[in-house]
This record gives sequence, C-alpha cells and structure tokens, in this order.
Amino acid sequence: MRFGVLLTGLVVASAAQAQAQAQEARQTYANPIDIDYRYNFEQVNQGVSYRTGADPAVVTFKGKYYLFQTLADGYWSSSDLAHWTFVTPSRWPFNSIVAPAVWADGARILIQPSMTRAESILSTSDPDSGTLDFWVRRMPELVDSVGEGHVPAEGEDKVPPGPWDPALFKDDDGKWYLYWGSSNVFPLYGIEIAFEDGKLLYKGKPRPMLALHPDDHGWERFGQDHSGTLPDGTPIKPFMEGAWMTKVNGRYYLQYGAPGTEYNAYANGTYVSDTPLGPFAYAPYNPVAYKPGGFVQGAGHGSTFQDVHGNWWNTGTPWIGNNWTFERRIGMWPAKFWPDGQMAVSTRFGDFPHYTPTAKVEDPESLFTGWMLLSYRKAALASSTLGAFSADRVTDENPRSFWVAGANKPGETLTVDLGAAKTLRAVQVNFADYKSERFGDAPDIYTEFELQSSLDGKAWTPLARTEAPRRDRPNAYFQLPAPVRARFVRYVHGHVGGANLAISDLRVFGNAGGKAPAMPAGVAAVRDGDARDAHVTWKPVAGAVGYNVLWGVRPDRLTLTYQRWADQGTALELRALNKGVGYWVAVEAFDENGVSKRTRAIRVK
Repeated sequence: MRFGVLLTGLVVASAAQAQAQAQEARQTYANPIDIDYRYNFEQVNQGVSYRTGADPAVVTFKGKYYLFQTLADGYWSSSDLAHWTFVTPSRWPFNSIVAPAVWADGARILIQPSMTRAESILSTSDPDSGTLDFWVRRMPELVDSVGEGHVPAEGEDKVPPGPWDPALFKDDDGKWYLYWGSSNVFPLYGIEIAFEDGKLLYKGKPRPMLALHPDDHGWERFGQDHSGTLPDGTPIKPFMEGAWMTKVNGRYYLQYGAPGTEYNAYANGTYVSDTPLGPFAYAPYNPVAYKPGGFVQGAGHGSTFQDVHGNWWNTGTPWIGNNWTFERRIGMWPAKFWPDGQMAVSTRFGDFPHYTPTAKVEDPESLFTGWMLLSYRKAALASSTLGAFSADRVTDENPRSFWVAGANKPGETLTVDLGAAKTLRAVQVNFADYKSERFGDAPDIYTEFELQSSLDGKAWTPLARTEAPRRDRPNAYFQLPAPVRARFVRYVHGHVGGANLAISDLRVFGNAGGKAPAMPAGVAAVRDGDARDAHVTWKPVAGAVGYNVLWGVRPDRLTLTYQRWADQGTALELRALNKGVGYWVAVEAFDENGVSKRTRAIRVK
C-alpha cells in the first residue's frame, strides 16, 4: 500500500515536471517584433537616419506567414510567428513600397503598393524563393480621380489620386474588392474590381465607405492621448488610413487606422456590414486595437489574419518618433471575434512576452506568459557614456530616451542591477538610432552582442548571444531555454551598423518569487461633461510597479486596456469613449511577482 502511494506520488511529480518542461519549451515573442527593420532612405538628403517599420500586412500562405511593410525592399517569412527571415525579392519598385495591400488566395500572394499614379501589382506562388512576377504590369487610372498633386475641391465629384493605403479583398464567391484612403479630409473608398488577362478592371465608380467622426468618437481625436492638437496646441483634424477587410461568419469588418501614426493613441477601428461595399455601421465597441501606454505605444494601421490553428491576430504600427515623426516599429496582438460579432484585440501586457499558440485558443489573454518586467527603473551602469545620454535611461520604458556609449567598439558593457536575485525568463534589448548615418541596407548593418548574468556582480555566466546568420536586430528578443537565477544582467557589445552604440531599453522579464500585489481598492469612474471622456481613479497598491485600467461595453467583456506605471499616479483621463455608449471599468495592479485580482467591473457614471 505504501509502495502504491509512493508510486502515485512519483507519477504525479513526473507529470508536473513534464508539464513544467513543456511550458518552458513553448515559443514566445515580445513586441516590438524581432525583425531586421531596415534603415529608411527617404531622408538621406536631410541626413536623418533611423530604422523603421510600419503598416504591416501579414498573410498566411501554405502553412507559413508572410509579413510585408513600408519601405523594406522585401518581406519576411515565418513558420511560428516568432522567428522571421528576410526574403530578398527578384524584383521590387525602385522607390520601394509604402503601405502595401497584400492578399493570399491559396494559389498566390498579390502585393499592391500605395500609389498616386499608375504602377504595378506583383504576385508570387513561391514566396520563400523571392521570385515575384507581374500580376498587373500597369494599373489603369483610378476612376473619377484627379491628377497627381491636385486635391479635388469641396463638392467636386472626384476622388484624390490613388489608390493610396490600399487593401485587397477576395470574397468567397471569387469577386475582388479594393479599399483605400489616407486623409484627414476625404473618406475611405471601396470599389469592386476584376483581374483579367494581366489587367485590373474597375467595376463601377469608387464609393465612400466610412469617415471619421471625432465629435462623437473620442478615440478618433488627433494628438497625444487624443488632445485634438499638434504639440504646439494648434487644432488639427484626425487622419484615417490603413484599410483592411476581414470576413467572419458572413459579416464584413472594414478596419481602419486613426487618428494619427505619430502619437501614442494610434489605434484600429472597424465598421461592419453584411455586404462587401456596405452600407457599413460603426462598431460601438471601437477602437478594437488600442495601446496608448507602456513601452510599446500605438497599435493602428495593420492587418488581421488567422494563424494555421484558426486563431486571429491583429498587427499595427507602434510609435518611436525620436529621429523623425514617422519612425516606427511593428506590433502583433492576439484577437478574437465573439459569437455576437464583436471584434476585440488583446493588448493587455501587450509588450510583455507572449506565447505563440500551438493549438486553437479561446481566450487571447491566456497567451500572456505571466513573465513580469523586472527591470523598471532599476540602476544601470555603463562602461562609457556620451554626454548626457546616461545609462539610467535604459530602464525607463521609454523608447525615445536612450544610453549612448562613449565609443562604438567591441567590449563596451551595460549592466542592469535588478536589486535582488530573481528568476529570469527572457530579455529584450532595444537599440536606438543616434546619428547613425546609415540609409537603406548594407552588408555591415548587423547586430552582435552577448548577454551575461551574475548573482554577485563579480562572477559572470553566459546568458544569451546573437547567432549566425548575421542580421540586424533593433529589438532583439531572447527567450531563455531554462529559468536563470540572477541579480545582474550585462550587455557586452560586439557590433552595430550605426555610427553610435545606443540602447533605449534593456528589458528583463521573469519573476521575483513573491506574492502577487493586492487588488486595488476605491475604484471610481465618472464621465466628464464631454461624454467622450471619463476620469478613472483608484487607491495605490503598496509595491505595485503599474496598473492596467480595463474597460469595455460589457462588464464581462473588458476588451480595452490602458497601462499606467505606478509612478504616474492613480488617476487616468480616459479620452477614447464613444458618445451614446455605456462603459464598464476595472483595475488590476502588477509588480515583479505577478498580477493582482481584477476589481469588480463598475459602470462609468
């Protein structure tokens, strides 16, 4: 009998150990996604150098994923949504491609650039080889459009030059549609098209699909946190762009990015219809993808796709904006279409490590690993520093502040002290561009470095390192093969392609081994006189690193998140609400040990 009990205990222990090992083996990723973003060449004459990524279009094709974006001179392939390999195409436009429309119909992938004059549409049936053919060698002139450089006057029955920021969509009946628009004046347009004998045919005339209504939709207001103004206080109309069409359960979701890519509030919204050309109805739960707080800020202008397991994803364009207004990166978040038709994108802990699924997942939030940020505001020490670009900037969770080494040479070090021994699970090294003096790509633009760990700051152990083949890694992410106990994490420099070694944030994830923080108390949410705004407050939680303010149109479906650091206080002006729509709010606290219980959802009064 005692032997049987012992045997049962061994089986249970073995099963628990196997489960733990399986959990450790699961692949993870973190935003911004770890690809070799290319140096922009558009500002070469102005001497403005920076790496950027924007306007991602991801499609699933023959069991793999293909990522296209703005000004990349090629595209990326992946088999797991975590590791991406750049593909050099056999042909590409001389001026590259901006905000491409991409569609995979099972037989091929079509790639259409944004354009203001007649250009080409490319296709490939073998994307891994890079072999591209002309699907349409020359587009026809856009129906009812004015010439390049001309803007139609108010009341003039014409459309702007285009199609700019296009989206292709092939319906289940084989019919093709084109959507486009990028303006703070004109609507987003749609039209049925056809492909015949190497030509694109417009069927009918462009029809307005939707427009912005910032007077009713708080999140559509332009500016930082929807201020409605430029930084100098000048009022400005918001911009709408980045069309993308998704059909789910017979309903058509026409998505768009707003109100401007150069601020933290950039988001995706959707209109819904029963037909591909409308009429479309505004979704009251908008925005669907929203991430104004945290390290990664901004989630607008992207794509929606299904992985090979049937899970939905939404991509977008987070904002950097240090060297140039449109310096950006790419983010990817799990999404869901609820049975009642609501579309939702989970950005809760949206820049912390997440699992890539290996099966169908019902709850997108379950992909969060639970690995907490251990490096926020921790002490940092560098081997050398250029001017005022001090090492303490690498733990402030701000991509627009950064450390610059005194020299860009091998052996330079950057060390973060986590304050105590903790369990490490992943590290992300985010590089910045400070007077990089690079434009486009080149063989010597690659990243090499080593990460080391230590318990006492004296004896160092290898933690991770870049490996062949060489590539640039502006947002290098390393999932550790097994948990590591350490207090110090050290970056040891090898090579970067820019003139200077600059790091914005060295982010360490894992667990401190203590109890999760207490649940916040005293939550209150009051709608302001302007119904687009609400004032949310709560009481501070001892030891909290930050808080998530969660809200939505149902108490059991809080689909939107605004992350706040504890040192930002315990109040939030939530300026993203829709007039005439009721809301519910809850708050949770997090620290290095985990996440608190979520407060009871309360109605915004």
